[in-house]
Amino acid sequence: MKKQNGFTLIELMIVVAVIGVLSAIAIPQYQEYVKKSAVGTALASVSAYKTNIEDSIATTGSFPTVSAAFGIGKINATSAAIASGTANYITAEILEGSAKNTKVQLKRLDGEWTCSHNSGLTVTGCPGTSIN
Repeated sequence: MKKQNGFTLIELMIVVAVIGVLSAIAIPQYQEYVKKSAVGTALASVSAYKTNIEDSIATTGSFPTVSAAFGIGKINATSAAIASGTANYITAEILEGSAKNTKVQLKRLDGEWTCSHNSGLTVTGCPGTSIN
């Protein structure tokens, strides 16, 4: 009598089904992780300009114009006078990847910086979710 080796069809179908279920769960989680990472990159890139902006405000008395690119997007700020009760903004817009068209915005109001974004995710260091 000859002994058979290998897997049965049902065993292979079970393995394929398990892989399918794991993929259905893992892929959306991975995409959210990539999007959150892109928003974090934008936040870090735009935050790097705060020191330069504060220096410009201290020396010139006005909010400077900023136009720069970072790995996955662009950063913009418009020059404006600094006035009490008036907010000034610097915005990073993501132009590629899973977070395309997401914006991260830092608002300076009376010397205090706050952050907001429109990604719909919870991002450490940037709790807001509304963009002006």
